Formats: sequence, structure tokens, C-alpha cells
Amino acid sequence: MKKILKITGITLLIIVLLLVAAPFVFQSQIKDMVRNFVNNSVNANVEFSDVSLSFLSSFPQANVTVDDLVITNFKPFDGETLASVKTLSFDMSIKELFKKADDAPIKVNAIQINEALLTLKTNSYGDVNWDIAIATDSTNATVNDSKNSFTLDIESYGIKNSALTYLDEESNIRMHITELNHTGKGQFSETLSELDTDTEANVTFSYEDTEYLSNNKVKLDALIDLDLENSKYTFKENKALINNLPVEFQGFVQLIEDGQNIDITFENPGSTFKDFLAVIPETYSKNISDVQTTGNFKINGKIKGQVTETTIPTLDIKITSNNASFKYPELQKRVENIIIDASILNASGNIDDTYVDINTLNFKIDEDVFKASASIKNLTKNMLVNAHLDGVLNLENISKAYPIELKNDLKGIIKANVTTNFDMNAIETNAYNRIKNTGRVALSDFVFASADIVNPIEIYKAEVNFKPGIITLDNFKAKTGKSDLDATGTINNLLGFILSDKKLKGNFNVTSNHFVVSDFMIEGGSDQPVNQSTEPATALKIPAFLDCNVTADAKTVVYDNITLRNVKGSLTLQDEQATLNNVSSDVFKGNLSMNGSIDTRNKTPKFNMDLGMKNFDISESFNGLDLLKNIAPIANALQGKLNSAINLSGDLGDDFTPIMSSISGGALAELLTTKVEPQNAKILSALTGALNFIDVDQLDLKDLQTSLTFENGTVKILPFNLNYKDIGITVEGSHGFDQIMNYNAVFNVPAKYLGSEVNRLIGKINDNEVNKIAIPITASINGTFSTPKISTDLTSGVKNLTQQLIEIEKQKLISAGEDKIKDIIGNAMGNHSGATKDSTATQNNAPIKNAIKDILSGNSGSGQSPTKDTTKTNQNPVKDILNLFGKNKKKKQESEQSTVKDTVN
Repeated sequence: MKKILKITGITLLIIVLLLVAAPFVFQSQIKDMVRNFVNNSVNANVEFSDVSLSFLSSFPQANVTVDDLVITNFKPFDGETLASVKTLSFDMSIKELFKKADDAPIKVNAIQINEALLTLKTNSYGDVNWDIAIATDSTNATVNDSKNSFTLDIESYGIKNSALTYLDEESNIRMHITELNHTGKGQFSETLSELDTDTEANVTFSYEDTEYLSNNKVKLDALIDLDLENSKYTFKENKALINNLPVEFQGFVQLIEDGQNIDITFENPGSTFKDFLAVIPETYSKNISDVQTTGNFKINGKIKGQVTETTIPTLDIKITSNNASFKYPELQKRVENIIIDASILNASGNIDDTYVDINTLNFKIDEDVFKASASIKNLTKNMLVNAHLDGVLNLENISKAYPIELKNDLKGIIKANVTTNFDMNAIETNAYNRIKNTGRVALSDFVFASADIVNPIEIYKAEVNFKPGIITLDNFKAKTGKSDLDATGTINNLLGFILSDKKLKGNFNVTSNHFVVSDFMIEGGSDQPVNQSTEPATALKIPAFLDCNVTADAKTVVYDNITLRNVKGSLTLQDEQATLNNVSSDVFKGNLSMNGSIDTRNKTPKFNMDLGMKNFDISESFNGLDLLKNIAPIANALQGKLNSAINLSGDLGDDFTPIMSSISGGALAELLTTKVEPQNAKILSALTGALNFIDVDQLDLKDLQTSLTFENGTVKILPFNLNYKDIGITVEGSHGFDQIMNYNAVFNVPAKYLGSEVNRLIGKINDNEVNKIAIPITASINGTFSTPKISTDLTSGVKNLTQQLIEIEKQKLISAGEDKIKDIIGNAMGNHSGATKDSTATQNNAPIKNAIKDILSGNSGSGQSPTKDTTKTNQNPVKDILNLFGKNKKKKQESEQSTVKDTVN
């Protein structure tokens, strides 16, 4: 017995060792088998990282696992991934491993696919990416005798944690299946067999940009008869769960040469209204297990016919509910008197003949009854809509009766009685003559709060009147924050805006008694209004859907710290841009006109504006507007009126105020009656201290005109002239928005303002022309407006003026001396030729000589007695005069130098 046990144990050990070692022995053969199958089966690029063999996991069968399988298409989908599979495993008999490539077909008993991503695609030319199988010659081979292929005799198969995407560019169909888990059992190799499947997945389906299923949860427990010979698949005992709606269906799908032949009927097995709530995705309907319902709900239908390139199956689907109601236990309101009578029909098999009839859709919340009916035809082409809405809806009751999570609070009452008849092409092409709207919609006591606005918008009353071809806004009264609005107007394409991606077009007249711009702006940082969400504040943008003209008339508009009165003008909103036309306002005790645009298409909004200012109060405007304050900081020392024309452009901040460093443009300014208050500007006080001959509060600025340009944060002022008494002044230079200055002021100063020494020289010269002499004194103004630095060339100017005056005096003395000399010489020559030489003649010459000396010594006409004895005779009077003149010249030079030194000091 022990021997038998021993032999048995050794045998089992050998078997186990063989099972462990075999995969290594057959590794190469297995890889060759997979590679050979791939090469002979598909027309695509197939790669895998490894192929492994195990006898233990599926004993007594062998398990072959392919890791990281990737299938990539050839043209016309070159380089696109058809499928990627993390693991693909096959269970098969061990004897199948010993077959050669040209032996009988290999049978696979089970397949397991894990984490597969499959993308099925049809391009606009009708090519499909999944048609990668290599065709076989049907005359020489059949499914049962063809070599180098698998016989799928599958006892079980499974797909776990996988996803499938189907894209049809030709038909504009998209389907995404995620979280796919599917299992099945069956015998595929038999002519007639049965397949038992169990499927769970989330499905999203859209057609022509309309999403019909949105991540809806689907479950399917299906028993399917397989007629492989006739490619017919019959559904029996099938139960599906769409969201939470149970559906039972039966029928068949058969593959035919041109497509599929379908004959399926379905219905929900129950009949309570809770089944209707089950159709709605759980994300929106929440938990319906405890919802109280009354009344019935039934959905049934039949789909029968062929799916080909030109036909679809006929459709007869009905949805009905009578006198139903529901109430969520945690909510206050009940929805009752629910009546639904709707159908989806197609009797011809032509897709264009599919239509939806909503004969009745009624419900009641509290005392508010809402009724609707509609007919929608020609779904796939130019859709035709005929609808009627009649009833009252209290918006506040929506969230009190149904667990919808509104992003923003809604309050208000809608009353509607509207009939509309249109086709989609008319909306898309703005063919208003084909849009038949009649009726009226009224909104009252509407309150809307959102993170996009600072304060809730309260609409007291709004009335919209529908007429063929046009919609009129007959009444609109609203308030937000401190702002009130009253509007009327016309809307050209409201349906196009609601039903498609068309812009909202219209013309509106808006009036307001008090309009505060900040009421419509987002506050940044942590000081957000309490009604705002936690969404981050972003720069305001002009909505892209607006394409309208607004004529505005507001009595008071408050912008930042500025109050504008009697604001009038027009505004065009289009392509995320606002254009201002002939906007005028009373502000700063004058009038402001504006023309320009604001562009919010890019991340940073931009503006370009022409401003006209007439009779502006200088002090108020320059203190109230940061823009003007930066352009001319010195203006806060001026009192009076201003006319100006400014063109400027640049970037806007998140609060729609200009970013100063980005501004460029130019301005032309004219000062009217003005008064200077130097104590309000340190630069003027500093200028008074540097130039003691000027008192800046006496400057004459009346009718002063100047032009300037600004760019990259720098203001350049072109030369302009002004006067102080009889002093002419020329100013030019630049400053930055950082207040750093670089200016020159040239004062054309008459000589009389330049000190006592200069005035004494002028008095000695005693000439009217001398009184008109003026010299330029340049004041260089640097530093900042708060700490100005002023330097002048006053010292050198006075020195130059003094030298000029001395030169003039000298020239006058020389001229006067020359005249005297000529007279003396003439007299002297006359005496020598015609008179006797006696003591009397000698005495007569002495006064003349003394007079010349007086002139040359600066004492001409003084009447003083001569310093030398006149009784002495001058034997050579000409020589004596010339010698005397030479001595006096030297003396005058010394006097000039002394005078300059004294004046400078």
C-alpha cells in the first residue's frame, strides 16, 4: 500500500512538474502559432509584448495569454488604433498545442478579454476601419475546412472593464460605451445554438449633434438563438434595464446582403408612473424607491423592416400616461394631473417620414396648470415643428417638486400662450416669412442670482409679443443692485437662438433713472457678494451670442467714483465687441462725448476711444479721472474750464478700467478761464522759489492751447507758449505715468527783472532801446511731481546781459568821445591857423581839454571843476587827448570787470 501511495505521489509530482515546465518548453511554438494566425488572418499591424502558456489556471485545458495587444490600421486609417487589449486569453485542449500550422483547424473553448479599448469608425467616404480580415477563396474553402483559422466552439467568453467607441462621420452618429462588462455561454460551431448573455454598461448616443442618451446605465439579460447558417439571431426571454426602466423584448435580427432585417417588439412589464421616472437618468431623478406615485405609464413599440443604405424599419412606438402624479418625500410640492400621449411613427421605411407626435403633455403644480402639444416631422432633414404652449409655471416650484439641482436660484411666474410653426432651415437662414409665431409670454416677479453678476436681477415685469416674422419686447422693467432698467424693442430670431447656435439679434431702447456700472461686474478676491458661488472671478466678456443694437437714455450713470448725468447714445453689441456711437453725457460741470469700441474677444480686453470734453471743470475732472491725472498731474493746481479732444487705446483690466501702462494716443487741450493755486502743486511752488522774478499764481493761462501724445506710459508735450506779464514762456518735455519728469521751461525775461546792478546800468545808459532787451532763462524741471528738482541758468544769463549793457555803454561813450574830439581838434586847428599865440588862447583851450577828460572818465556833463590846473597850456592838444583816452580805456575795462563781479555776486 505504501508503495502504491509512493508511486502515486511521485506520479503526481511529475505531472505537476510537467505542468509547470511545459510552458517553457512550448513557449516558442505558442508564439509561432499566434504570430502565424495573426499574419494569415488580418490586414493590419498587430503587436504584443508577450505570449504565455499555463496548464494550471485552466487544467485540464491549456491557457494561452497574449499581453498588451495593439492593432493599428493601414490606409485609409493609417496609424489609427483599432483596438488595444491589456490581456487576451484563450482556453483550449492541450492537444491543440501540438498541431502544426498546416494541420486541422485549432479549436478554442473559451476567450477572456480584459481592459479593451475598441474604436470602430466609418469615414465620410464610407470606409470602415474594422474590415481587416484577409479574404478567403469561397470556391476552395469553407468555414469548416479552411486551414489556419480558429473554430469558435466557445463554452464561455467574457469582456471585463472595457470601452467601445463608434464614430460614423458619414451619418454623424456617435456612440460611447464605457464600463462594459459582458459574459456569455454558447456553442458557436453548431448550426443552431443558444447563447446566454449578461451585459452591463453606460451608454452615450448622439445623432446630428443631438444627444439622446447621456451616460445612461443599461443592463441586458438576453437569451439568444443563433442560426449561424442563416445569420439569424432570435431574442427570447430578454430583459433590459434602461436607467431604472425595465423593458422586455422579443424578435429577431438577421444579417442580409444589403444590411439587416429587424422584427422586434418591446414594452415595460409594469404600468406605474414610477416607470416613467425610471427613464430619467438617476443623476437627475435621484433615488426613486420612496417616491409616491399614482396613475399609470406605458411604453410599447414595434420595430420592423430592413436597415439598408436607403431604408429603415417602420416604427410604431407609443408612450402614454393618464391622471398620474408623483411626490418626492423630502420635497414640499406634488406634481399631479399628469397626462402624456406621445408617439414616434414611421409607416414607410423612409427615414424622412419619421415623425414625433406629442398630442398631450399636461401637468399641474399647486394651482398652476401647464399644457403643451407638438408635432415634429422630417427629423433628419429640414425639421418641421408645430407646437402650442399654454399655461402658468411658477419657477420657484420646480425645485420644490422635483429634485433638480439648479446652479442658480430662480423665482418668478411665466404665463404663456404661444403657437409656433416653423422649419429649421428658416431659422438657420433667417427666413422670417416662414416662421409663424403668434401669442404672448409674460414674466413677472422674476429673480435670478448667479456668480456671473454681483447682485440678483429682479424683473418686475416682462412681456413678449409673438407675431409672424418678428417678436416684440413690449415691456421690461428690472432692477439689480441700485440700478433700474426699462426696455422695449424687437427680437428677430429668438427661436434660432433657443433651438440652434444662432445669435440673439434685435434692437432695444433702454432707459434708466439710476445705473451703477459696478452692479454688473464681478468682484475679485475674497470680498465676493454673498450670493456668488465659489467660482473664480474672471474678466467680463461681452457675450458672443449677442448681435443687437441698444439705444440708451439714462438720467444718472455711476462709474467708479464718477457720476454722469443725462447719458444718451447708441451701443452695438456684436462678435464679443461693443461699439459706442455718439454717446454724450453731462459730467464735471461740462459735457463729454464718446465714440469708440471695446473688444473682449481675446483674454485681455482692448479699447479704442475718442473723447470730446467741453467746458470741463479742471479741478473736478483731473481729480476724478485717473487717466487725466496721469496725463497732466499739474492740473490739480488749476481752477477753471477745459476743452479737450483725446484719442486713446489700450488694454482693460478685469473691472473694465484702463491699464495705464498700455495706453497710447494723443490729446489737444484748450484752457479757458483759469486760476492758478500753486499750493496744490509742489512743482509750481518750487518754480517760484527758483525764479524770484515770477509769481506763478499770476500766470495768464487763458486760451492756452497745447497738444500731447502718450505711449508706453510716457506723456510727451509739444512746445506751447504762455505769458506772465511781459515775460514770454515756452514749455516742452515729457513725464511718465510713474510721475518722473523731464521738462524745460524757457522764460524770455526783460532786463529790468534781473537785479539792481542791471537796472543801474540801464539807468546810466538811459536809452529806450535798452529797456527792451530780454534774455532767455531756462528752467530744467526733473524729479517727480511730489519731489521736483529745478535748476536754472539765471547766473550765466545775468552775466551775459551785464556784459551786453557794458558794451552798449562803452560804445556810447566812445561815440560821444569821438564827437567831442572832432570838435576840439577842429577848434584847435582853427586857432593855430588864424590866431596869435598868447596867454588868452592858452586859457581858452583848458576847459575843452578838461571836458574831454570828464567824458572819458565817465563824468561827462557833470559840471565838476577840473582836477588839474587849467592855466597850463597844452603845446600838443591832439597828443594829449589821445593819451588821455588811452588811460581812460584801461580804467573803463577795470570798471567793467568790477561791475560784472558785483552783479554776479
